[in-house]
Amino acid sequence: MKRYRVWHRTAYTYAKPVQDSVGLFHLVPRALPWQSVADAGVTIDPAPKDISADVDYFGNSATYFHLTDAHAELTIEASSEVTIETPDYDAAALAQPWELARPLVHPDQQGAWSAAEYALPSARVPHVAEATAYAAASFTPGRPIGEAATDLMQRIFRDFDYDKTATTVTSTVADAMQRRAGVCQDFAHVALACLRGHGIAARYVSGYLATQPPPGKERVFGADASHAWLAVWLPGTDQWLAIDPTNNQWANDRYVTVAWGRDYGDVSPVKGIIYTKAKKSTLRVQVDVAPVEG
Repeated sequence: MKRYRVWHRTAYTYAKPVQDSVGLFHLVPRALPWQSVADAGVTIDPAPKDISADVDYFGNSATYFHLTDAHAELTIEASSEVTIETPDYDAAALAQPWELARPLVHPDQQGAWSAAEYALPSARVPHVAEATAYAAASFTPGRPIGEAATDLMQRIFRDFDYDKTATTVTSTVADAMQRRAGVCQDFAHVALACLRGHGIAARYVSGYLATQPPPGKERVFGADASHAWLAVWLPGTDQWLAIDPTNNQWANDRYVTVAWGRDYGDVSPVKGIIYTKAKKSTLRVQVDVAPVEG
């Protein structure tokens, strides 16, 4: 069990004042069987007159705000304390044939009704023939779902290069497949396309990964980043195997889960619409995931 203080700051600066700003953020970690959340809060500067905290369709903490005072800067700062245990999976569920993890093919399975939408294509994860073909080597007939999903994770880690310049926010699964490169969001989307192409239910997970400084170096505050991975439905249960193709490992007690959905579009940390005459703006994001002793 590990405890962390999570801090996330998003700062926008505009070349000319913004008259109207509408936003939505997913910044408060989820309360889960393996993750407890304490002392969570978000501040917005300037303070909006209209703000509403809610729970979205996927069960994530989601907050809407509307700022009508003219402003040249906007800062959203979130802070929380989380305690995390490494998830414990049912060995029998991991050993089931992957074919049973297709809720649309086996709707009689326990939990299939709630997993079904994660087996369907989504806006950022359409069916891509190349991804389906790539996954076929991992999903051979009768192979256990835990073993097959782990093999896919390992292959993506091995075959794809982590390269921040290879893709952009508008890049598609097909782009990442062609370039065999990208960042964590791309790898999660590729893996989702691979799984869903075979009818397997899997969801996109957004959050943070607690990192360690290089040997002999001190932690640099604010130098961490948001992270993304995915979770594969284990048939007949309410468990989802969380895998991280970027780091070639199952999610453990270093992973802070904030939100999940069909793809990045459902759970982006901050998104919104502004009304302004400014043609230029800057965005700076800082993240810190610090271990709490004791």
